[in-house]
Amino acid sequence: MVAMPRIYQVAIPTPLYRLFDYLAVPGVARFPPGVRVRVPFGRRELVGVVMGEVAQSELPANRLKSITQPLDDSAILPPSMLSLLQWAADYYHHPLGEVIHTALPVYLRQGRAPVASGVKVWSLTPAGKAVDPQTLKRAPAQKQVLEALAADADGLDAEQLAKVSQRSAAALKALRAKGWVSSHQRETRPVISGDLQTAPELNPDQKSAVAGILAGLGGFRPFLLHGVTGSGKTEVYLGVIEQVLAQGKQALVLVPEISLTPQLVGRFARRFRAPIALLHSGLNEQERLSAWVRASAGRASIVLGTRSAVFTPLMHPGLIVVDEEHDASYKQQDGFRYSARDVAVMRAAREKIPVILGSATPSLESLKNARQGAYTLIELPERTGTAVMPQVRLLDMRRLKPSEGLSLPLREALAARLEKGEQSILFLNRRGFSPVWMCFDCGWVAPCKRCDARLTLHHRKQKLLCHHCGAEQEVVKSCPSCQGANLHPLGEGTERVEGALEKFFPRARIERIDRDSTARRGALEEKLRRVHAGEADILVGTQMLSKGHDFPNVTLVGILNADQGLYGTDFRSGERLFQLIMQVSGRAGRADKPGEVLIQTWHPEHPLFAALQRHDFHGFAEFALNERRETGYPPYTHLALLRAEAPAPGAALEFLRAARALAVQLSPGKDVQLLSPAPAPMERRAGRYRAQLLVQSGQRAPLHEFLAQWVRQLTEAKFAKKTRWSLDVDPADMY
Repeated sequence: MVAMPRIYQVAIPTPLYRLFDYLAVPGVARFPPGVRVRVPFGRRELVGVVMGEVAQSELPANRLKSITQPLDDSAILPPSMLSLLQWAADYYHHPLGEVIHTALPVYLRQGRAPVASGVKVWSLTPAGKAVDPQTLKRAPAQKQVLEALAADADGLDAEQLAKVSQRSAAALKALRAKGWVSSHQRETRPVISGDLQTAPELNPDQKSAVAGILAGLGGFRPFLLHGVTGSGKTEVYLGVIEQVLAQGKQALVLVPEISLTPQLVGRFARRFRAPIALLHSGLNEQERLSAWVRASAGRASIVLGTRSAVFTPLMHPGLIVVDEEHDASYKQQDGFRYSARDVAVMRAAREKIPVILGSATPSLESLKNARQGAYTLIELPERTGTAVMPQVRLLDMRRLKPSEGLSLPLREALAARLEKGEQSILFLNRRGFSPVWMCFDCGWVAPCKRCDARLTLHHRKQKLLCHHCGAEQEVVKSCPSCQGANLHPLGEGTERVEGALEKFFPRARIERIDRDSTARRGALEEKLRRVHAGEADILVGTQMLSKGHDFPNVTLVGILNADQGLYGTDFRSGERLFQLIMQVSGRAGRADKPGEVLIQTWHPEHPLFAALQRHDFHGFAEFALNERRETGYPPYTHLALLRAEAPAPGAALEFLRAARALAVQLSPGKDVQLLSPAPAPMERRAGRYRAQLLVQSGQRAPLHEFLAQWVRQLTEAKFAKKTRWSLDVDPADMY
């Protein structure tokens, strides 16, 4: 009797919504789902992941190709993770092969072995320990590096040494030539030796929060931890994680931005004698692979990362924390458009562990879930210690004449803080020098040639940049429309405000924190170090400053151009503006010094600002939820957005009209409504014309049932081959 060949179904990174059947490698024993294999696909070879074995294929055996090579001895993705990825593919209606591809580190996608290599670290040799650093006064960089290494017996890596001296690489080369330093490989950052930092005494609200969450260990339970800014949410996380580690389990902690990781790593490392794995975009591919491998093997007790870290396998999962759960950064905006927050909740359900969603300004979706009992709401209504919420004042710009964007009351408040040796923050969510380069004779405004957007002036670079597509050009000196030379910047960005502060306060030490000023690796960490060391008086920056930073000496926050986004086209504009201003306002008065927030606005009568003055999140949320209920927007309905783009005008809209006609043929039912196709709010971006079609339903199940049919029909439709399109389930914005 001839043995039937074994047939495996393999997920391959292609835009096709299906698995592919392959014959087993002759002479190779069975391997379980989750193993990577190299397979032939057309004229290429691709790396795929085995999803299972089937008795029979839809294709005849003589048409099936064989797996070229298995890449793993055992599964690198456990069954629980494969189940989660299958759910994500189904929920977001994205090809499973691409979903799995996204979840793996780049090196694993390429077929490399899942091996954690060490990080190169430097330490002093016995000869180096005998050197007096004072003898290197004429070589300051070498002196700084030698002193730093002498202070850390475990050694320092290149990134840590770069913070010590900008010339650390040259200094290391010189010190090595003298035989004073040597390098070795270290798998992880060292566990801090000596005495660990003692946990502070928790207040009654924090103790109650920790106890409530600990009661949920060992099973799935989602908690919404709503604590005002400075209420000690991180201490609640730490208190729960301490018990999770004591049980031999691992904790996965998600943060929205890379800028928060150094701060949190420091706090975690000072509290726990446990290895920490980091996963974020600032690492190189080998570092990401090493962290992923250590987490999946159970050798990292704490995994700390940004959005994509939600897919990191854990050998002993015990807890998931999503810090700043409201943040839009958790939503992937291209390719596989998933929400890391929502995936985290679903993962916790599958792993049967608790998940904590923490925020001072929870999303309306999470708040509604808590009010309906799907989440357990835990409140931290007061700041820790003697700190109180800052006083919020509105500056009516209709009655004030600003200079370079700064009103007189705000300048006086800054001067008062400088006099007292306290720090201030000026928040403006617009980088560059000026958002408009304009001819004052005819009104011409410098446009982006590839987008429906204006170019932003960056004065120090002497460039006009598009913040949407990245295009740049030289600053135009004469008007292309009227040939006049009366061109000037209009409006303020962080670069212009920084210059104004230097003029108004020439002795002040000013730090600008935005994407431009922190582009160099390690620049953000160095700026934050100077702030914490008291080497900065005024911080001016974008929303990077709102992300959970704790600056004890900041007593003043000034909000410039607070009306930006007040009347935006997106239904979430008001919610996002409230969250952003409340978050950045929370940087003031977090220690024993009282804080003050000054908000410059042309609309002081708006109810959003009244709620901000009262620190009344629930009042604002009640108003916003009622508005959403009346207008039929989330969280009271469920949305999907079919997006399309094409190089020719009208092509995207033509595709969407055909897609809508196809949808009508599928008879979606009365529970699913399809709006008419429309151009995107910014129709032309990066040289492509964009349009979108909104699908809406009061119930999630009928929406997804319809989407599953529609997407599969679209992938096979001939008219869909000519246009780039994607489906965005639960879109974070309508832009």
